[in-house]
Amino acid sequence: MRAFYKNNNGLIAVPEWFPNCWINIECPTEAEKKYLLEELQIPEAFYSDIEDIDERPRIEVENGWTLIIMRIPVKSNDVKLPFHTIPVGIVFKDEVCVTVSFHQTEMLTDFVTYTQRKNIDIKDNFDLVLRLLLSSSIWYLKYLKQVNQKIKLAEDNLEKSIKNEELQALLQIEKCLVFFMTSLKGNDILLHRIKNIKSQRVNYDLDLLEDVEIELRQAQETTNIYSDILTGTMDAYASVISNNMNNIMKQMTSISIILMIPTVIASFYGMNVPNGLQDNPMGLWVLVFVSIILSIFGVFLFKRKRWF
Repeated sequence: MRAFYKNNNGLIAVPEWFPNCWINIECPTEAEKKYLLEELQIPEAFYSDIEDIDERPRIEVENGWTLIIMRIPVKSNDVKLPFHTIPVGIVFKDEVCVTVSFHQTEMLTDFVTYTQRKNIDIKDNFDLVLRLLLSSSIWYLKYLKQVNQKIKLAEDNLEKSIKNEELQALLQIEKCLVFFMTSLKGNDILLHRIKNIKSQRVNYDLDLLEDVEIELRQAQETTNIYSDILTGTMDAYASVISNNMNNIMKQMTSISIILMIPTVIASFYGMNVPNGLQDNPMGLWVLVFVSIILSIFGVFLFKRKRWF
């Protein structure tokens, strides 16, 4: 999908390209790939880098073209991985500025709406990059709130019964947080490299730059907090499972010992040697009585030690 936006106190959609407008392409088709490579003359290596789902955030310059890759969060339909991150490429040179994403995202659509609502004036390409970094950090925080809700739901389910499904849900959330943490670190490094471009330092909006740094730091800290909470929760439930297993083994051992008492007594009585009760007509009942008494004593002893 290809869309063109002009800057007029907010990004306004226009039907076709004109100099210095923003071109946003999501899930590019073959025709749009041809448009980027042949009409706009974007280096093919840049296009291939953006297509790589594992590409790390970075900035690169080649033949006057500047490529900036950042990672943004997305919600997926995969139950095993509800949230992950994808690369978004920003390529610009002179009057051409293009963003390319190979996945449909909520963030870019929301970004356009936000600029219209706040009447934001985007000065240049680097100003657009900083505002996209700011928007991505805000979306990380939005998705982190949903991650926190999923953690609470999994904890509630674990309190009712500890099953593999609930533990696997926590593992999936932990995987999402790992993706978030890695991507945010990459975006943070990218921001510092953009800040240190000597030719652009005088053009940066210092308030905007500060906002980006604050939101990015907050997203990183929130991700670390949720990751620590999740790790502690999983360790706690692992200890609970181990403790439950120990209790079950103690109960099984107690039952085995109690059942062994009459078995041992019956074994002595059944030996083919004189035992003093072989001619006694009440001998069997004596053994049964003794077995019951000793078994009751064993149950009392184990209950006192809280093995039951």
